[in-house]
Amino acid sequence: MTSLIDVIFLLLLFFMLSSTFTRFSEIPLTAASAGTGAATAPPLFLQLGSDDLRLNGARIELSNLIQQADQFLKQGDRQVLVALGNNVSSQRLVDLMVQLASRPELSVTVLQ
Repeated sequence: MTSLIDVIFLLLLFFMLSSTFTRFSEIPLTAASAGTGAATAPPLFLQLGSDDLRLNGARIELSNLIQQADQFLKQGDRQVLVALGNNVSSQRLVDLMVQLASRPELSVTVLQ
C-alpha cells in the first residue's frame, strides 16, 4: 500500500509540471461612470457589432481602425467610447481592444 503523503506528493508534482506559469496579457477595461465635467474635444465613438464596426457612424474594417482613427486623433481626441451591439462575442471585443492597445495614449471606455 502507498502512503497518503506519497500520493499527495505525486499529485502535487503532476499539477506543477503540467501547468503553465506564463502570464497572460491583460487588456484594461474601463466601464462608463458618472460624468465629471465637459470634455475638451468630442470623443471617438465606436459601435461594435457581431459582424461590423462603425467609427463615428461610418462603417470600417477592424484591420483599418487605427488608420481611420488617425484623422480624428489629429484633432486632439483621446477619448474612445465603445458601444457593444447585440450578440457580440467576447473574442470580437478582445480583437478590438488589441487594436486600440497599439495606441497607448487613447482612453478607452466600454459602454454598458
